[in-house]
Amino acid sequence: MDKISTQMRNGKAFEYAILKELKERLTLLTNVQIINSSALETSKYCFTSFDSHTQGLYVLYASSTVNYLIDIEPRLSHGINNQDVLQLGILQDQQGQDGDVRDIIIIRINQKWEIGISAKNNHAAVKHSRLSPSIDFGKKWLGVNSSKEYFETITPIFKWLNEHKDETWKSLGNYYLSVYKPILDAFKNELQRLYDSNKSLVANNLVEYLVGKKDFYKVIKKSKTLEIHAFNICGTLNLPFKDIKPKFNTPQIELPQTIYSINYKEGTDTTLIVSFDKGWKLSFRIHNASSRIENSLKFDINLLSAPNALFINRHEIRGIR
Repeated sequence: MDKISTQMRNGKAFEYAILKELKERLTLLTNVQIINSSALETSKYCFTSFDSHTQGLYVLYASSTVNYLIDIEPRLSHGINNQDVLQLGILQDQQGQDGDVRDIIIIRINQKWEIGISAKNNHAAVKHSRLSPSIDFGKKWLGVNSSKEYFETITPIFKWLNEHKDETWKSLGNYYLSVYKPILDAFKNELQRLYDSNKSLVANNLVEYLVGKKDFYKVIKKSKTLEIHAFNICGTLNLPFKDIKPKFNTPQIELPQTIYSINYKEGTDTTLIVSFDKGWKLSFRIHNASSRIENSLKFDINLLSAPNALFINRHEIRGIR
């Protein structure tokens, strides 16, 4: 198996712990089937690579997650009949590149029902998208082609980086000014240009691509606390089963139609803040993904604020010392 970073190993272990707890709890209540895949095997490998104490901590957080989801998603534990199978699976990472940020999928084909979970271990990042001369972020993220001028600006910089490939970033001197700033300026200007010519489309599609095209629960494991955010954008979360209603309501939230501003974060040349209507705000921090120079740069993208209607539950995890 390819080398897995510490962050990825922790995240995938948490995914597997949640899927494991879903199966064990719901098998007692309904007909459950696991969707086998290489993604599932990777997550299981990451989980079992930890010692029993660490595995136990992941299971503790996962158990709390499942308890809460059963309360707010009646269809998890209620099927129409024995043929109404609840399927559980883990998605390939590639699907996140296509705008599906869910890690775990939960499906009832007979009810035409599907929800998902995005599991985060000690971070709440939205995505880690890349910029490079071969990536048309406008087309991929927004459905609108980036301009010739954008590529003419960034390509020489990436070409220069390619000439120094496999050297260290430190060998370039002040690469923040020679690489990060001009690339981020080009991205900022292009995003503004794309927005100006396709206003409502770009604002909507940018948040949809980064936050997720399909409804999901974001579960964030922190030190002694657990957060569950309900991204109920399409209205597919929190549905009743016949006359059985959820114990709590997770309101539907709206995507933005307007970008108010695209500005540098005060005091930094590496982070852009994009503010939208309806309460959405995102940060884009550009960085390198390796100590060695590569022909691409990475974004650490975080959701700074969301509509007030976004349902968030925070609670302490007991039993941790």
